[in-house]
Amino acid sequence: MSTVLIANPKGGSGKTTLATNLAGYFASRGRHVVLSDMDRQRSALQWLERRPYKLPLIHGQDGRGKYTNSLSADWTIVDSPAGLRGDKLSQAVKDADFILVPMQPSAFDIGATRDFLQVLQEEKSVRKGRTFVAMVGMRVDNRTRAALALQDFLAKSGFPSVCNLRNAQVYALAAEQGASLFDIRPSQVSRDLQQWAPLLHWLVNANKQK
Repeated sequence: MSTVLIANPKGGSGKTTLATNLAGYFASRGRHVVLSDMDRQRSALQWLERRPYKLPLIHGQDGRGKYTNSLSADWTIVDSPAGLRGDKLSQAVKDADFILVPMQPSAFDIGATRDFLQVLQEEKSVRKGRTFVAMVGMRVDNRTRAALALQDFLAKSGFPSVCNLRNAQVYALAAEQGASLFDIRPSQVSRDLQQWAPLLHWLVNANKQK
């Protein structure tokens, strides 16, 4: 079993988009997947409630209590709330094999994430190499100055930057239907699948090392 924590203290950074699509990917590969939602707004679980029965099965879990592996998942994807800190953050990090930190290319996001990354670096499981951390750029237009500033920040973050995902309408359309990028005909989302490839490659390789 492997657990992926999606975390960033700033709201609107793209955590739920990343979590639901990652869950959709592993489900599409025939894995037993649990989507655990720590946020009281329940955005990830509401997405799961909209998910058509004909799509690959994903199990939902209310992650606000103490996590238990009662469902024996191959992959558990944890969507965390904004402002996750202190003991709750430490416990979530301890329970995770991987942490993905999504962030958008803005001065506000960079400022809010900088201190969080320092906290992550000081967490024991990260320092000891038991938990792998990677950065994911969200809603990135590589042609903009903001994207260049984000890449500069990520290069100095101390963690690998595995991919940038563009701001595509397909994410919103899929979310409305309880679907993921990986439930859509590949020819319709080929550019986006290419952007996801480095992240998925990193996860699979890191999973072999743990």
